[in-house]
Amino acid sequence: MTGGQVVVDQPLPLGAGGRGAADAVRFLRDCQSQALTVRWVPDDDVLPFDTGLLHHLPPPAPRTAPPGGSDGAAVWRSRYAYGLLYHRRGPDFVTVMDRRDPSASARFTIDQPSLLGAFLTVQEPTALDALDAPHREAVSLLADERLVLVTQGWAVALPPRLNRWPVPCTSV
Repeated sequence: MTGGQVVVDQPLPLGAGGRGAADAVRFLRDCQSQALTVRWVPDDDVLPFDTGLLHHLPPPAPRTAPPGGSDGAAVWRSRYAYGLLYHRRGPDFVTVMDRRDPSASARFTIDQPSLLGAFLTVQEPTALDALDAPHREAVSLLADERLVLVTQGWAVALPPRLNRWPVPCTSV
């Protein structure tokens, strides 16, 4: 890391899904939390989940698109903006702002104990098998709202906890 920029030497393992993808998403999310610029490439051009879930995270570096294929990374780069999805924590609640889809922006307050517990648990990549039934159900509900990525039996929360406010304080 130099001057607020992280350069990842190896492709991030998003293509296989599972634990590797969950760890890669957590890494990108944590870099976003610190407002770091990240230069990275995925290990595969086709990901086993909707990349629209990730448009709030630093996009992959440009590279040549596969012959006859589409460059999903180009769409990601065109839609990326700092602060599209983030969360803030309060006592016994979390507020999530989701602006990834401009036509369906949403604000969520997570204060129900099972949902809050599941959200806080999956800040770290977590095997679904390691969760009890109420937390698995809560993760499923959070995934339905596009706040958690579930891939091949692993779950990780998507909204970063930003350390730098995404809008000028005069706009709030």
